[in-house]
Amino acid sequence: MDSMSHSKNEEVETKEMDIRSMSSSRRYVHSARYLHKVGVPPKQNLFQEFKATVRETFFADDPLRPFKDQPRSRKFVLATQAIFPILEWGRSYSWRKFRGDLIAGLTIASLCIPQDIGYAKLAYLDPQYGLYSSFVPPLIYAFMGSSRDIAIGPVAVVSLLLGTMLSDELDPVQNKPEYLRLAFTATFFAGVTQATLGFLRLGFLIEFLSHAAIVGFMGGAAVTIALQQVKGLLGIKNFTKDTDIISVMKSVWSNVEHGWNWQTIVIGVSFLSFLLFAKYIGKRNKKFFWVPAIAPLISVVLSTFFVFITHAEKQGVMIVKHIEKGINPSSVNQIYFTGEYLVKGMRIGVIAGMIALTEAAAIGRTFAAMKDYQIDGNKEMVALGTMNIVGSMTSCYIATGSFSRSAVNFMAGCETAVSNIVMSCVVFLTLEFITPLFKYTPNAILAAIIISAVAGLLDFEAAILIWKIDKFDFLACMGAFLGTVFSSVEIGLLIAVIISFAKILLQVTRPRTAILGKLPGTTVYRNIQQYPEATKVPGILIVRVDSAIYFSNSSYVRERILRWLMDEEEQVKAECQSTIQFLIIEMSPVTDIDTSGIHALEELHSSLQKKNIQLILANPGPVVIEKLHASNFANLIGDDKIFLTVADAVSSCSPKPVQEQGELSSRRDYA
Repeated sequence: MDSMSHSKNEEVETKEMDIRSMSSSRRYVHSARYLHKVGVPPKQNLFQEFKATVRETFFADDPLRPFKDQPRSRKFVLATQAIFPILEWGRSYSWRKFRGDLIAGLTIASLCIPQDIGYAKLAYLDPQYGLYSSFVPPLIYAFMGSSRDIAIGPVAVVSLLLGTMLSDELDPVQNKPEYLRLAFTATFFAGVTQATLGFLRLGFLIEFLSHAAIVGFMGGAAVTIALQQVKGLLGIKNFTKDTDIISVMKSVWSNVEHGWNWQTIVIGVSFLSFLLFAKYIGKRNKKFFWVPAIAPLISVVLSTFFVFITHAEKQGVMIVKHIEKGINPSSVNQIYFTGEYLVKGMRIGVIAGMIALTEAAAIGRTFAAMKDYQIDGNKEMVALGTMNIVGSMTSCYIATGSFSRSAVNFMAGCETAVSNIVMSCVVFLTLEFITPLFKYTPNAILAAIIISAVAGLLDFEAAILIWKIDKFDFLACMGAFLGTVFSSVEIGLLIAVIISFAKILLQVTRPRTAILGKLPGTTVYRNIQQYPEATKVPGILIVRVDSAIYFSNSSYVRERILRWLMDEEEQVKAECQSTIQFLIIEMSPVTDIDTSGIHALEELHSSLQKKNIQLILANPGPVVIEKLHASNFANLIGDDKIFLTVADAVSSCSPKPVQEQGELSSRRDYA
């Protein structure tokens, strides 16, 4: 019995020793995790660093990946396909796809022909130039573009912008030949700008116009365009050239007694009602998408026939009169490459080209997302630029992606860019055979078509959503809208750019900072405002900086952290708690830091030393930790004051509670 009891006692002691050993081992493992230090990446030489930066900035999509490990002949084929995507998807083209493209092409052609005539008038150009711009550019884009759904041609906003800026330099009536040459020059440099941005892979520059600013600008431009069409809708002959709403309304009311033509008003209002009703039908039922698409052409045919049989032009109804017959004549020798108008053409072309590019990029991405395919932004810019360069040499003015036509193209079931080729062929037939029939087309119809087309640019739902999401974005939206409506298209655009840049500067110079607390039952530290249940650690202030620390915000970051510290010290005194002994900066969101940022940290460290507070850093990224070591700041505060996580940093400041917690955790694990 004694030997048995002695044996049992030995077993119990052995188990207790195993438990203590296991507990000790677990405590050791638990403690060992705090030995992990922040890794310093291997140093790169200047060339390697520069190469990596350039590659990530300009070649983030790795465009040369398909060429890797390919024979020379295959590389030549891939390069040709990269320039002309039609050679790639054309190999799998089928009759089924052509049927979809044929229907879509005919549908958008019926929409584009009356629109082109009206948009040309917006740019103060003769009607045929609008048709020219829907013949050559779509052909070029079909071979070089990567979007399957964009329908190319003149658009209302760019036409208005171009007409406004050109007319500020030359009178379109008294200096008609020079005005036309300046339009071609602006188109040429718009194309050069677009192609250059794509070739140099600088597409990210157009992203500086925020979505909110574009919504506001487009809405303001829609109102401005509609106001300009009041002249044609009411039959007013003497109308202001200013585009702001006040000048337009003054001009409208000053012509009430003798300037309005009732026959024109009847024609214009009747067909505008018809167009809006057709649009309503198309929105209510997607199966009837073709109704608003062919409604403009039906309106043109009916109104032209009505004016022809009644001779309404003799009663004051203004008509289109003559449209040049035949396809695009060459305009190479009409572009200004020297002289005083060269710089003016360049300036107008750059601005109009950027706006056209922004609109096309937004349209292309929208429809590509709906069909779940990718478009290459840089290829798109090269394609758009090339088509406008060629267009400027073939009597076209700036063309881009049209939202209304692209939407119809999409709903009509287009499969590829061949729909643009079909549309171009229909425009070619129109220029060769049908233009004389537009002689009696009333201007009121063109005004009605343009008003119904730009109505879709007023996106109230987007504006309401912007208000709900971001009030500063809404300010940018309304600033662009009001600037366009009450001043001019250029001022509205300028306001949009200024507010967009102001937002960027505000976010860069005033980054967000937050105080972190520990979530109960975890070692996770989060913003105490977002998580009210998170508790502060006694004697420790944990601050997170949500931005890179640069010269533009380094002083603010230092001062903001010191203000957080001051507020915390006042609260600690009021509640008779432990004084702050440690300041932990969570640096996970700090993607980069420059010399000004490091200098700010040095000043912060010096200020904290005077208060007997230790500065501790948690989880600096690879770029940041490398610069901290290079600047000797890591040695200044001590390598042992830089930790992998906030939990590690807290445990180093208060080891006893953490150790006890580790023992409890070990016991729970064993149990």
